[in-house]
Amino acid sequence: MTLRRRLRATGVLLACCIFLLPGAGPSARAGEADPPSDPNALSFERDVRPILKEHCFHCHGEEPKLKSGLDLRFVQTMLDGGLTGEAIVPGDRDGSFLWHRIDADEMPPGDAKLSAEQKATIAAWIDAGAPTLRPEPEEIPPPGEMVLTQEDAGFWSFQPIQRPDVPEVENDASLVRTPIDAFLLDRLQAEGLSFGPEADRATFIRRASMDLLGLPPTPEEVAAFLADDAPDAVERLIDRLLESPHYGERWARHWMDVAGYADSDGYTLADPVRPWAYRYRDYLIRAFNADRPWDELIVEQLAGDELVAPPYEQLGPEDLDRLIATGFLRMAPDGTADREVDPVVARNDAVAETIKVVSTAFLGLTVGCAQCHSHRYDPISHEDYFRFRALFEPALDVSDWKLPNARLISLWTDADREQAKAAAEALAQVNKERAEAINDLVNRILEKELEAAPEELRQPLREARDLKPADRSEEQVELLRTYPRVLVTSGNVSLYDAKAYNAITADFAKRTAAVEPKRPADNYVHALTEVPGKVPTTHLFLRGDPNQPAEEVDPGELTILTVATGSPDIPIDDPNLPTTGRRLAYARHLTSGEHPLVARVLANRVWMHHFGRGLVASTGDFGFLGDRPSHPELLDWLADDFMQGGWTLKRLHRMIMTSTAYRQVSTRRPELDAIDPENVLVGRQNVRRLEAETVRDAILATSGALNPEAFGPPVPVAPDEAGRIIVGKDNRDSAGRPSNADQSLGNAARRRTLYVQIRRTMPLGLTESFDPPDLSPSCPQRDSSTVAPQSLMLMNNPFVLEHSETMADRVMASAGNDATARVRLAWQLAFAREPDAEQVAGALDYLDRQRATLAEQVKADAPDADPDRLALASFCHALLCSNGFLYVD
Repeated sequence: MTLRRRLRATGVLLACCIFLLPGAGPSARAGEADPPSDPNALSFERDVRPILKEHCFHCHGEEPKLKSGLDLRFVQTMLDGGLTGEAIVPGDRDGSFLWHRIDADEMPPGDAKLSAEQKATIAAWIDAGAPTLRPEPEEIPPPGEMVLTQEDAGFWSFQPIQRPDVPEVENDASLVRTPIDAFLLDRLQAEGLSFGPEADRATFIRRASMDLLGLPPTPEEVAAFLADDAPDAVERLIDRLLESPHYGERWARHWMDVAGYADSDGYTLADPVRPWAYRYRDYLIRAFNADRPWDELIVEQLAGDELVAPPYEQLGPEDLDRLIATGFLRMAPDGTADREVDPVVARNDAVAETIKVVSTAFLGLTVGCAQCHSHRYDPISHEDYFRFRALFEPALDVSDWKLPNARLISLWTDADREQAKAAAEALAQVNKERAEAINDLVNRILEKELEAAPEELRQPLREARDLKPADRSEEQVELLRTYPRVLVTSGNVSLYDAKAYNAITADFAKRTAAVEPKRPADNYVHALTEVPGKVPTTHLFLRGDPNQPAEEVDPGELTILTVATGSPDIPIDDPNLPTTGRRLAYARHLTSGEHPLVARVLANRVWMHHFGRGLVASTGDFGFLGDRPSHPELLDWLADDFMQGGWTLKRLHRMIMTSTAYRQVSTRRPELDAIDPENVLVGRQNVRRLEAETVRDAILATSGALNPEAFGPPVPVAPDEAGRIIVGKDNRDSAGRPSNADQSLGNAARRRTLYVQIRRTMPLGLTESFDPPDLSPSCPQRDSSTVAPQSLMLMNNPFVLEHSETMADRVMASAGNDATARVRLAWQLAFAREPDAEQVAGALDYLDRQRATLAEQVKADAPDADPDRLALASFCHALLCSNGFLYVD
């Protein structure tokens, strides 16, 4: 550690005072009541300080200059008062100046006022003698310095991960298949409850297939699972699903939400395309399918470039993946290439959005508030934010900014470069010869035009023509006005002899076309790298304004996260690396096994995708405003086991999905609803709606039209003639108006939605109603709504109507002319289960009535149409629009 770093670390310790001392509070110092002995009694630290921190500290404590000279961070300083005297009189709210200002809504200023409940808390606390839980320091830290309390340091998510003992379950012990069941049953039995019944086989295979693959099982797969009587049938089913290449596609999509993946820059309406971003998507798919450990993936995504020696040429597969992985840090909106925006603002916004992505993805904390001032709720200071920013500033240097295209890394080999050089030289020679041919034509036409003038004027005309317009005399201008046709140039020669010009153009176009394929195709990586040897300085910005840089800060972890585990050694500039080594050191700190948040956040996110709700419901916020864990011991056990088990997700999937808890039915029970209507205790499985992309994918799979092609550049999206965003070619002209050009992409349009281009300004119309991820900048947790536009979309969208007919054709081809067989197959395709007799009878009646109705219609409108096919397509459409198709139970 350098001397400079030691001094900075000392400064941090001085600035972050942590009060952990027991004993009497300041009320005792002031001669008032003793600290509360009742743990439920009001106290400053637990009840009042959070209110003042949210609404008042930014003017009265967190800035170096106090408004009215009043510091509200401590009871002592409130008793000392400001320019108007003491702020509170313990035991007397009516005599307390602070209370009068709050009660009159004069404080805090602005529109954000304290709620009635918050006011009542402060009033009751003053009347109780303004008690504290422990003594306050004799020396108060200066204003502007962050103060960490015992309540801050003791918050659940900031504590080290401890592996608890698995509870011993006495009753229903046979239900314990994995340790997960023991933790859940322990809580359920305390409430007089237990697990629900086990789901039937058909329900389970559809649930497992949708969870792991995002695709429904085929009727053949369902039949095989139903016929498998082996005791390990479930385990083997899960293993088979985990080995499917579709697993990586499904779970890469989940992480792409967290990363804020997009194939465009966003930020402005121009929304430039990122043609090489897809490599990061493909990297994730490969990584998930290979079950690569997440400690490795975290290091690669945060600092893969620091593991590869510059200049990043002649890369092997492993080093190439490491560079591609840093695309994670390039997913935030980036408007710096747009000349219409303020470059200083755009650069700092790009950095700020990247920091948001990193913090929510790995820490489960929202640090963005601290960009302008200390966090209102979480113990994250303004300085902490910029220390965190300093981790990334060597690669995201706003003082020496690289535009998006300048960050691309070419994958050309030496041979490619030689070939490109040769092609460029050949093309330059072709262009040179073309220019000479055009110039020869110009000279021939000029001589011909000069012959039309008197001989004595030909030389003056030639001289006047060759001069720049500004250099011509009045006589020369007049002469050229009389003989304008001598002003032939390469730009207008086609007007003199179109045939000769077109012949030259056509000849050289062929020669150019012959040369261009010799140039290797562009091949780039959308990555983040540092400039070797360049170590930028990070400054704290006053109130987050990049035009007001203040003191210099060094890179570091958020202070609150170092209280229990110590500060990581983050270098200013690692002498052993060509890069600074900051991100690499931080990534290794995150994956050391000692970090209190990373494994908890990841394990909780996996749990959410299997149960529809995380053990911490706010998956992207483990801070004070986030939800508390429903089963803290289980979360810690899962996090520790995840790390001890090698950071592999497939192992975690197996443990969750083989548990009794996961296998439950989703049916509600009166005794469970009476105690736990939200199913926080997991006494049943949750019904979950398919995500936006999965709706489209499931329709394609059910109709039999799904194109399984994997990897590669995204399938484009564009507006159609009605302005809807579809999968198709962009046929707009230069003015943005749709033309008659064909937009179809053939079979490419039937690829999984994962491979469809994600434009921030052009969300796919079909999926837009089904709560796609909000990419501003990322989506740690999706909403799931049930609204009328979803039904209208399914009823009227051309894609759904087309694939309803495709599904009908699939059913007819497989089931033949037997109406009952058709109904059964369509039902199996849509719901992965057999219909019962009543459902079959109802479907047959529907088909009969539809056939009769449609037969009358097609006589007049489409005599060649088949009423049987149209009726079956209508039935398939109804199945695709049903809750049974759209939800997993």
